[in-house]
Amino acid sequence: MSVIWFLLIGALAGWLAGLIMKGGGFGLVGNMVVGVLGSVIGGYLFQSAGIAAGGLVTALIGALVLLFIAGLFRRGR
Repeated sequence: MSVIWFLLIGALAGWLAGLIMKGGGFGLVGNMVVGVLGSVIGGYLFQSAGIAAGGLVTALIGALVLLFIAGLFRRGR
């Protein structure tokens, strides 16, 4: 059951990050991928900074960082 929650939070975080950074989402699977990768990135960033956080906030911030970095590479072309 925790995997389902992880994917649901990932999908929500990816959708929110897509709305904030680009103005739209990436579809269900794309949102899940962005959100799940974002939660890993966010967890690493928060742990490195010594901040205890989890859930949607961590996934959202990580997804925003992921989309920002991806945007830098996309603009560089």
